[in-house]
Amino acid sequence: MHNGYPSDPRVTAGTIALAAVALLIGGAFAGLIVEGARDPSGVASAFDSYLFRVARFTLWQALLSTLLSVVPALLVARALSRHPRFFGRGLILQLFAVPLALPAIVAALGILALYGRAGYFAGVFSAIGGQGWPGIYGLSGILVAHVFFNLPLATRLFLEALATVPADQWRLASQLGMGARPAFRLIEWPALRAALPGVAGLVFMLCITSFTIVLTLGGGPGATTLEVAIYQALRFDFDPARAVTLTVLQIALTFVVVLALMRLGANTVGDANLPVASRRYLSAGAAETVLNAALIILALLFVAGPMAATVTSGLGADLGRLAGESAVQQATLTSGVLALLAALLSVALSLSLVMARRALALRRRVGARTLLEYATDTGAGFVLVVPPVVIGAGWFLLLRSVSDVFAIAPVMVVAVNAVMAMPFAIRAIRPGYDAASERHERLCLLLGISGWNRFRLVDWPSLRR
Repeated sequence: MHNGYPSDPRVTAGTIALAAVALLIGGAFAGLIVEGARDPSGVASAFDSYLFRVARFTLWQALLSTLLSVVPALLVARALSRHPRFFGRGLILQLFAVPLALPAIVAALGILALYGRAGYFAGVFSAIGGQGWPGIYGLSGILVAHVFFNLPLATRLFLEALATVPADQWRLASQLGMGARPAFRLIEWPALRAALPGVAGLVFMLCITSFTIVLTLGGGPGATTLEVAIYQALRFDFDPARAVTLTVLQIALTFVVVLALMRLGANTVGDANLPVASRRYLSAGAAETVLNAALIILALLFVAGPMAATVTSGLGADLGRLAGESAVQQATLTSGVLALLAALLSVALSLSLVMARRALALRRRVGARTLLEYATDTGAGFVLVVPPVVIGAGWFLLLRSVSDVFAIAPVMVVAVNAVMAMPFAIRAIRPGYDAASERHERLCLLLGISGWNRFRLVDWPSLRR
């Protein structure tokens, strides 16, 4: 079988998507580099003792946050996977999608309402510690906030990976009377291991670029990250050369860690055969059911707590008056329109990259990956380590002499948000698309199904959910 011809429209679409991402990021860097070349002293001044301390703390908090988010997410995802039908399961998954849409400052205020010096649990913590509760500012506050955001995200992504396990594997395991431990080792772990590097890398990039959380809960200069240092270089010092240097350092550190994570995973896309039986799960024993229920409840309480505290505090405001203000209505309408456009663009770009990566992998089959295949696989993920303030400032400097930058601001907002959301969309789309491709690729080739007809008849049923 020979797939992924040079004229394959999937490869063409993926190349266009990569070019769009490269243009957005490259244009921003071009604007900053041109401006920074006028006074390059910031490059040399960037490498001082303060920078190394900031870089060390940035890596440390990102690694801890990733570990505390991903390991529990593996357990919670498996618990949800082992119990596909129980009352409230759908609501839990919907609730786990909310933190991703919450503004970081809102989540930080909700966490402070629970665990802050005057929070709901302050009395409990004071009684346990035997002295006044100082709050959770500093590293502990950053870790709690990062886990609040990333544990639900990682859980949903791992659950998507488990959903790609072929139905017949579960059917065979049930016929053999396979217990929970061998089922995990032989069926679930290979799927989780394949997804682990990508999910851990995504969470790590989100944590290493955390800005609002660090600024709100860091508690002072001792908890400064590279992202905050980049913001300071642009906002207070207006030193583009230093900002570019710090951004490149942040990208380099992230690249090294993510590259190490990628060596842990396996490259699996599921069974190539068509399923002949509906998915069947092994029956969970009483002890396993109790343990899984405890894991799900603990995760639910941890995620729902800050949101409940935020809602409780918000109900004390005059919501009716706020909803009636024209400024609030206009802001709501603008947010909705820009978010919808960004979501559509993000999904289109992400799907193009997923399809192109799969087509290039089928063309190669054996041997080392080409640069284009590697770019379609991991290129979009690294946009997360480029701070949005760098992109905005770079394009502002690049366009201020040729156009009205404020007139095209909505376009930039849509483009930046779409590109920043691509890593999440890719992780959600890729397992389903790869599994569908593995099962139907030969049939599509033999029948000559491609382009729109292939997407409508073959890919869309797998991606619709």
